[in-house]
Amino acid sequence: MFEKRNADGPKAESAARPASAPSRSSEFNAITQSNGPKASIGSAIRISGDITGEEDLAIDGTVEGTINLPGHAVVIGKSGIVNANISAAKVRIEGRVKGDIVGAEKVILTANGMTRGNIKAPRVNLEDGAQFKGSIDMDPAGGPAGKSAAAAKTPNPAANQPTLSPKREANPAPASKTSLG
Repeated sequence: MFEKRNADGPKAESAARPASAPSRSSEFNAITQSNGPKASIGSAIRISGDITGEEDLAIDGTVEGTINLPGHAVVIGKSGIVNANISAAKVRIEGRVKGDIVGAEKVILTANGMTRGNIKAPRVNLEDGAQFKGSIDMDPAGGPAGKSAAAAKTPNPAANQPTLSPKREANPAPASKTSLG
């Protein structure tokens, strides 16, 4: 009726994984926060070209080209190497990226992440230890149209000032010489 459990059973297996290290799938689910389809590029896969789609993507392999996943998340894993421009709703970088990154919602560069390129997103998180070379644009208006609309609303104090111009008389009087003596 009752069987004796082996010491190497499930309890020993759970002790082998440290409790503080989240699993790869939990990190991916944390950034995506969706139950929709998720694609994965494994560490032994190399892709050269354009990647587009309608689902979240985890990259642990090598990608060269462009990545365009509007409305979805891209996670570059610790072994991921990406030489591409990335455009997605959310981008999390744990590996290496060389290229410009546009995140409609946010971009996260983790402590292990290395990025060479420009980042444009309303929210950017650079964790302690992350390596980054480039520029960051966090303009919530999202571009030149937003900037010009903001500039149109900003009052220009010089525009309300009267212009000053020298008065000219029709027949100016000759300058007289005065002596200080």
